[in-house]
Amino acid sequence: MSRRCDLTGKGPMSGNNVSHAKNRTRRRFLPNLQDVTLQSDVLGRSFKFKISNAALRTVDHRGGLDAFMAKAKDTELSADALKVKKEIAKATVA
Repeated sequence: MSRRCDLTGKGPMSGNNVSHAKNRTRRRFLPNLQDVTLQSDVLGRSFKFKISNAALRTVDHRGGLDAFMAKAKDTELSADALKVKKEIAKATVA
């Protein structure tokens, strides 16, 4: 199970827990991932993604899944999201 956002590519980061005595122990900062279903207006169907809350806010800000995919970089998207992006692009041209 990958702890990586399907739309933005956000993954775990590492850092230190620092105690009052300045002792440092390694820790992981995990992204806040949620299982969501997003609706595509162009294709008329919905898709399930595992995305971070920040990505969900970005999708809402850009005006939906179709607008988000139009601006998204291919390197950040997961394999499933890339297939959806190509389907949406093909449907908008036609």
